[in-house]
Amino acid sequence: MLKKVLVANRGEIAVRIMRACQEMGLVPVAVYSEADRTAPHVRQAQEAYCIGEAPAMQSYLRIDRIIDVARKAQVSGIHPGYGFLAENPDFAQAVIDAGFIWIGPPPAAMRMMGDKTVARQEMGAAGIPIIPGVQQMLNDDDLVSKGAEIGFPLLVKAAAGGGGKGMRRVNSPEELPQAIRIARNEARAAFGDDRVYLEKLLDTIRHIEVQILADQHGNVIHLGERECSIQRRHQKLIEEAPSLALDESLRSQLGEAAVTVARRAGYVNAGTVEFLLDQDGKFYFLEMNTRLQVEHPVTEFVTGVDIVKEMLRIAAGRKLRYMQGDIQVNGWAIECRILAEDPYHNFIPSTGEIVGLWEPTGPGVRLESGIYQGMEITPYYDSLIAKLIVWGETRAEAILRMRRALVEYQIMGVKTTIPFHIQVMNSTRYQGGQLSTRFLEDHFTLDQSVPAHVPEVAAVAATLLAHQRTQKAAVLHHNHPSPWKLSARRMALRHLP
Repeated sequence: MLKKVLVANRGEIAVRIMRACQEMGLVPVAVYSEADRTAPHVRQAQEAYCIGEAPAMQSYLRIDRIIDVARKAQVSGIHPGYGFLAENPDFAQAVIDAGFIWIGPPPAAMRMMGDKTVARQEMGAAGIPIIPGVQQMLNDDDLVSKGAEIGFPLLVKAAAGGGGKGMRRVNSPEELPQAIRIARNEARAAFGDDRVYLEKLLDTIRHIEVQILADQHGNVIHLGERECSIQRRHQKLIEEAPSLALDESLRSQLGEAAVTVARRAGYVNAGTVEFLLDQDGKFYFLEMNTRLQVEHPVTEFVTGVDIVKEMLRIAAGRKLRYMQGDIQVNGWAIECRILAEDPYHNFIPSTGEIVGLWEPTGPGVRLESGIYQGMEITPYYDSLIAKLIVWGETRAEAILRMRRALVEYQIMGVKTTIPFHIQVMNSTRYQGGQLSTRFLEDHFTLDQSVPAHVPEVAAVAATLLAHQRTQKAAVLHHNHPSPWKLSARRMALRHLP
């Protein structure tokens, strides 16, 4: 029985999973690093345990410590969220071996789909179109020779990779040897595995992915597609559902292909099958993400299916509540990833204290956040601090609603990608749905001019920060107790005999 769930993650996704647990009557348990002692996910949980120092290698990536906490807290299941250990089959197996319910896919399916070369071979054998390339694990010299056969441009990709790590674009034969060396080094550092393979680079393509759900009783359905073509360095920034690029015939083909992929992998629970779509309407299998996706809320908005709750139900052994015919897409949803990065300076990470925070609300607006006013944004973790999702009856309404919500959203103290997202929403090419994975490189220029209201907001923020520091200094200097402590003392004195 699933009664108590440890969420082996942090930030907005940990909060999201804990809310689903609470709505299902399950007890959520948090783990946290020293840097996250007062983080929102710690406050959201019913129990919380420290698992180490700030660096992820000493906390959120420590399988042994997470398992120890699970035993101490006497949980029944563990949900990994995304990132960190979410796609680590060794972690999944350790959870199962320790006697806990793993809220995710079987380790065998994770291993198959986590190795990109094996996944390509399996999907090719199943009749799913794959991008031309070289799957075999070859030495550098043989890869250079094979590159000439494939033709340029091409991609060098990490076999155990994902998220754009260990990936290099190569435009000519002269660039290939160095690209292979760099990709191997990145892959070794990121995944502990320096194997790479070659893949033909398809230009002017769209990135389309299909959400699937599979239970332990052999039932597999898909929840339609998401478009994730707005990317930077292979990192998704804006996602939407459905996609303008698909007609009903192509949508059906992609859905059926995704279900075939899941069945071929022996998949159980929630997963995402990713495809590339060319200008001629031909699609190719890219990879399968064996975890909950960052962009899952857009699918939840248009289908009404709570994917996190379904993950919990599936892990508990229940059958899917839906048949394929039950899944209907209603309206349009868009998600903007709010990153603590400076879009005006090549998206470099931004750290510091959040000294001001105004969050958007209103009809059709959903905010999943891992921050609060006064929180310190540290350099230890991913720069994703929140996700802003909106729904509209049409794509045009969703764009207008997103633009309004972005303008309302004010975060002071650190740089964020909010100004970038506003400019994308204002782009006529984006509004017209003329998307591709090279949209930002080929069709978008970030306006470097400072909006008129920014100096005023900055002045207010500076004044507020100076006032806060003065107040803190005064308290420290005079050693006065806080008003809360004085009030507590008065209450205690009133109840003395």
